[in-house]
Amino acid sequence: MFFSNSVKNYENPKRQYEEEVLVLDETDEVYKLVLHNDDIHTFDEVIEALIQICKHEPIQAEQCTMLIHYKGKCTVKTGSIDLLKPMHDKLISRSLTSEIV
Repeated sequence: MFFSNSVKNYENPKRQYEEEVLVLDETDEVYKLVLHNDDIHTFDEVIEALIQICKHEPIQAEQCTMLIHYKGKCTVKTGSIDLLKPMHDKLISRSLTSEIV
């Protein structure tokens, strides 16, 4: 019995994969948490916030901070609105300028 189910999925794995991807695309809306540059916060403050709030690794936080400084903004996290909203609120509470797009 188990073998016959496996054969069914094995007959056309590409189609099975494509169907799963389509379902994910339809159900998962991906938002971006964008952090903007300002003249108030130091590099260390922004790095610390990204590590504590967005759960970045130190090197990731440093790279995002450099992008924010030189490009004016950076997407620091992607995901559902439910994931990003608390992070956005915590960044705002530290007077950092962020938005969810």
